[in-house]
Amino acid sequence: MKPTGLFLGRFQPFHIGQLMVVQGMTKMCGRIVIGIGSAEQKKTDENPFSAAERKEMIQRALQDVDIIPMFDVEFVELPDCPADEAWTNMVLERVGSIDKVWTGNEHTKKCFEGKIEVQWIKEVPGFSGTEIRQLMKKGGYWEEKVPEEIASFIKQTGRY
Repeated sequence: MKPTGLFLGRFQPFHIGQLMVVQGMTKMCGRIVIGIGSAEQKKTDENPFSAAERKEMIQRALQDVDIIPMFDVEFVELPDCPADEAWTNMVLERVGSIDKVWTGNEHTKKCFEGKIEVQWIKEVPGFSGTEIRQLMKKGGYWEEKVPEEIASFIKQTGRY
């Protein structure tokens, strides 16, 4: 049986680099859990989209490339915690049985090392949520950095 993988991120917004990670996970995992971090955060410069909006965006992108419904994909909202160990334990409790964590965040990597196998994700140059949000705010060309379904969804929200 193929393992279960957890992909953690804020996904503000979910971009092509992150889509590439999920596509890679489908080759190694039988089940994929997408942990939407900072779930309680919304309508700020750093976290403009709610957890529900982020889930909707990711679902649309994964449906567009036939990952959903072909693969078992589950979403879990994960709020922030003040202490790393409390956050790590909360994540593991909420996501259930997993075999490996995928992350490109050094802090997240440190939280899980020694507890579960960590798959390090190298940042794809040009695909950073921070950079995309800055482009959105300045009226730059951000649409090519996110899946088409997500660009459409974001435009429908009227925020950018």
